[in-house]
Amino acid sequence: MALAAKCWMRLIAGGGGAARAFSPPPLLPRIASVRSYHAPIYEVKVGIPEFLKGVGNGVEAHAAKLESEIGDFQKLLVTRTLRLKKLGIPCKHRKLILRYTHKYRLGLWRPRAEVQK
Repeated sequence: MALAAKCWMRLIAGGGGAARAFSPPPLLPRIASVRSYHAPIYEVKVGIPEFLKGVGNGVEAHAAKLESEIGDFQKLLVTRTLRLKKLGIPCKHRKLILRYTHKYRLGLWRPRAEVQK
């Protein structure tokens, strides 16, 4: 055990002829080249129809029903699965709505604005 730790310490410190001959290129240039220089365009005002359109996969078909029954986007963010089930929304769409509302509450996802051509 001590021998393995000593070998690792030697490799990390830069000792050992083979390790010194082959050193991988630094990570910073590779990471910088992957970075995007275009800022994504997000919706400024997010309502129930814009949110469901951002989720996609046919969920936007329920926009009118959710707009009339729930009414407010903030109420949609705290709506649970049983309420969505009582409104007649299929299981796949309920899962998508709940997954994306959770991501939206955490700040990990926002619906994108449509690109104007």
